Amino acid sequence: MPSFVRVLVDRSEGQELDYMVPESFRRDITVGSRVIIPMRGRRAIGTVLELLDHSQVSGIKSIESVVEPEASVSPALMRLGSWMAEYYCAPLASVMRSILPPTIRGEKIAGKKIRMAGLANKPSAEEINHFLKKAPKQGALLRALAVSCDRIPVPDLLSSSGASEASLRLLIKSGWVDLEEKRVGSSGGSSVAVLPGRIPELNPDQHRVVDELVDAVAGAGEKKGMIPFLLHGVTGSGKTEVYLRLLAKVLESGKSAIVLVPEISLTPQTVERFRSRFDHAGGGGVGVAVLHSHLTEAERREEWLRLQRGEARIAIGARSAVFAPLANLGLIIVDEEHENTYKQEETPRYHARDVAVMRARLEGCPVLLGSATPSIESYRNAASGKYRLLELPRRADGQVMPLIRVVDLRLQGKRAKSDGGLSAPLQMEITRRLELDQQTILFLNRRGFATSMLCELCGHVCKCPNCSLAMTFHRAAERLACHLCGHSTVPPSRCPECGDAGIRHSGIGTQRVEESIRKSFPKARIARMDADTMTRRGSYEEVLGKFRARQIDILVGTQMIAKGLDFPNVTLVGIINADIGLHSPDFRAGERTFQLLTQVAGRAGRGETEGEVIVQTFSPGSPSLQHARHHDFAGFYEQEIAFREAFRHPPFSRMLLVRIRSVSAEKASRTATSASAWLTKNAPASVEVSDASPAPLEKSHGQYRYHVILKAPSGAALGRLGRDLVSLFTIPREVVMTLDVDPYSMM
Repeated sequence: MPSFVRVLVDRSEGQELDYMVPESFRRDITVGSRVIIPMRGRRAIGTVLELLDHSQVSGIKSIESVVEPEASVSPALMRLGSWMAEYYCAPLASVMRSILPPTIRGEKIAGKKIRMAGLANKPSAEEINHFLKKAPKQGALLRALAVSCDRIPVPDLLSSSGASEASLRLLIKSGWVDLEEKRVGSSGGSSVAVLPGRIPELNPDQHRVVDELVDAVAGAGEKKGMIPFLLHGVTGSGKTEVYLRLLAKVLESGKSAIVLVPEISLTPQTVERFRSRFDHAGGGGVGVAVLHSHLTEAERREEWLRLQRGEARIAIGARSAVFAPLANLGLIIVDEEHENTYKQEETPRYHARDVAVMRARLEGCPVLLGSATPSIESYRNAASGKYRLLELPRRADGQVMPLIRVVDLRLQGKRAKSDGGLSAPLQMEITRRLELDQQTILFLNRRGFATSMLCELCGHVCKCPNCSLAMTFHRAAERLACHLCGHSTVPPSRCPECGDAGIRHSGIGTQRVEESIRKSFPKARIARMDADTMTRRGSYEEVLGKFRARQIDILVGTQMIAKGLDFPNVTLVGIINADIGLHSPDFRAGERTFQLLTQVAGRAGRGETEGEVIVQTFSPGSPSLQHARHHDFAGFYEQEIAFREAFRHPPFSRMLLVRIRSVSAEKASRTATSASAWLTKNAPASVEVSDASPAPLEKSHGQYRYHVILKAPSGAALGRLGRDLVSLFTIPREVVMTLDVDPYSMM
């Protein structure tokens, strides 16, 4: 039994302090225990990092009490946290904040009251537009409340609208909004009744894959460091059914499982399928808990505690669900493992797929990575024998892959632009689907009405004053908005540069596509899914429910409709502009384009009728597009891996991106140059250090940004050098430096 402990203190800059353990607590203390400690005249909470027989600290204080066992961190998660801190060059304190949700780290809030905002007076569209022009933040709040049919929790309202508490208080004072307190529930949405679904028969390919994986699940716990599995299955090949069969075996053995999905838009349909199989007596009555950012704090706490208590043995969620507090873990599944949303862009900058692989190794259980378009890194691991490759080369229902037609927009003249981005072939096929009572998905990965405002005389583009990006025009609000920092302004009537009145909207966004198809197909039932329309809780489920019930004929959207959705009546998918992102200054641009096109195309023809995909592009000869057109992942991989090897890009090296930013362009440039010189001097021969250079997105949120890129054969060498840089290199005031190991965005 320990006499002393070393504690990592919450809400500190990673401060670790030693404390004495009173005799009465010694049996309850383990690594990962949460304890209440005295600190500078106040009480604080921390996590036990080490058990000590003695301490060199003089005048040591005693811990006051042990927080309830439910809040402790398991030994495996503690080891995982230590690995993450070292590998990702991140403070352990930031890693622990990721592992333990805020409501678990602090006070319980289940049963407390939260504030709910609602409209005291319903504004007209004109009044909302007036607010958006004169007081944009208040206007955003009013618009969000007007769209909602019910009251909204204040934290959710402020988050979705981007407004502040001060803006809300002004609306309350002026009589537009009122508040009421409501006692927080604790169901987490998990009490919704779901009927068991029909269990389909497996085809021979699925049988082969399931049999091999079942053997691995049966051996979980016996083989530490079990080899990961990569499941490469074409869109519609039945990967989810494979997951469900494996989970059934895991649960039969009395173990638990984690299922990661890349984004919240995929969760409703996924959760419905999993609950229909496992949340009933026929499926063993096993609870399914959901963890994602759209839950309220009370809901998230309750779902977390259900997993901790063993009341739910399947955790489904986005990247943070990799830390689900499950005991006796038997399987981790990472669906759509290639998705860049698994990469966290704030400290700690971890990749949930790689963390899942490490957690599975520590827990001694299998990990299954699934995708129709595996990442180059994962497929390379399979080709080299680090992963075990499993394949589903055909669709589960025997349907053929959709026919993909390419429309060269260079030959369409101005017609496609004037028709909201719809070429003549695409318009004709939409008409035919409406006549046949079939559904269409139109994909454009750019929201808003127009992508920019351009002066035809001098070429001036209206840019955000805080970011080096063109602002997007939103017609409904009659505003120019920056989709990076949120800055908005009234569009100019004349060019700010030359004064010409010919300044106009340029490019197209989903809002303009929607407007165009409403004019072209006035009888069609149309809906749009993007960040501008999905602002209130339940928006995703509502629209997708109507689309599934065939109450919507044409669904327009961004990447939130591109993958993971299965609607048998969708026979046509139109990709409005396949070139977006293709030419960005990022070595993964070609890979992302191939993946996105393949995933979007996979939404077509998943029922009894063969599907068709029309891809509009100005670059018809692009290898990414041509390989996607022929459903040729192997061909794309061979070309891409040769390119990566020639330039020593990952997976032929590990990469560390040092980002330096400041409100002063001179300070950012000078610091980046000094950092590059310091790294070059201190780096071992195996590490390649680039010169300092402006980031592709040179200015963001009012700060100038510079990059230094490091490459090395192993991540260990980069980690050591990165930690030395943080501790030994002096950063001037007003300059921020961040380290990103295995970066997924070079912008």
